[in-house]
Amino acid sequence: MLFDTDLTACADLVQKSDPDRFLATMAAPVPARPLLFALYAFNIELARAPWASQESMIAEMRVQWWRDVGAEIAEGKPVRRHYVATPLSRLLRPELAACIDGMAEARRWDIYNDPFEDETEFDRYIDFTSGSLMWMAAASLGPAEEAVVRNFGYGAGVASWLRAIPELEAQKRVPLLDGTLEGVQALARKGLKKLKEARFSRAAVSKPAGAALLAGWQAEAVLKQAIREPERVAQGALGLSEFRRRAGLMRRAVSGRW
Repeated sequence: MLFDTDLTACADLVQKSDPDRFLATMAAPVPARPLLFALYAFNIELARAPWASQESMIAEMRVQWWRDVGAEIAEGKPVRRHYVATPLSRLLRPELAACIDGMAEARRWDIYNDPFEDETEFDRYIDFTSGSLMWMAAASLGPAEEAVVRNFGYGAGVASWLRAIPELEAQKRVPLLDGTLEGVQALARKGLKKLKEARFSRAAVSKPAGAALLAGWQAEAVLKQAIREPERVAQGALGLSEFRRRAGLMRRAVSGRW
């Protein structure tokens, strides 16, 4: 699919609002980029929806709007005109678009100040957001085993979540079940374990599908950093130097070993 005005706008949005996924997309094979840009732009729009207004009813309506888009794609119906929804409807298979319903439902947590009830609810949130996004991307690009992709998506999602803790707390959210240093370390270890399980089954993800997993290229280093120095989470100091960040992505893109 050629980059029309909509897809160019999607790429611009990803570059401005999700620079890590923008770099990962640019490191992916050229044929994969339209789908990845459309998906990642959708993810940005959905993630923003709960924060669109302090009025919970308005935020709910914004989330529902994207939920309805997912249903239209999944059911093969005409999709409302929107610079993200339109290319997404052309590039995403209907059976994969069914994942959007769960993603939107999970994002409702962001609207309110309630903590996660338990570990099961937290895991579901990470899986339905990070895991579903990565699964839709991977399955769109090539054959892959869903459980393997979702394990990798969970690890990458936890890494991203830990980096977002200071901002979430500033917005009066309660992002962790156990906010102690030990609790942070335990969560990071769980995320790292999922990453390792996925990599152990790397053969279950085809090379074309593996391009979608490049988006998690920093996860292992971030999780290990959180285990070694959990105090960095509250400080908002998790992450790699610019050199290590770019070099790590290039190495994984060239080798194909996500």
